[in-house]
Amino acid sequence: MIDKISIANQLTNTPIVKKVTTPNEAHQAFSSMLKNAINNVNDTQSKSDEMTVKLAKGENVDLHQVMITAEKASVTMAATMEIRNKVIEAYQEVMRMQV
Repeated sequence: MIDKISIANQLTNTPIVKKVTTPNEAHQAFSSMLKNAINNVNDTQSKSDEMTVKLAKGENVDLHQVMITAEKASVTMAATMEIRNKVIEAYQEVMRMQV
């Protein structure tokens, strides 16, 4: 089987350098990624709430846009909950392992 990485190295004549990540760096990267994802879900929920309130007040808001933002908020929340459930399930599975 042809190794794509070795072919790319031969073509570019540059060695592959593997970056070693420390546990602290990995922790910081995961923490910031998780925080950004949760903030994104929160922003989507806030935007949906804002559009719904504008519609209820009778402001000039397109009903289609309100429904689209509500569905986006619903889908992002459902996806977040499924990811959370899978992470908890994986954690519980690890904790059940016998050493």
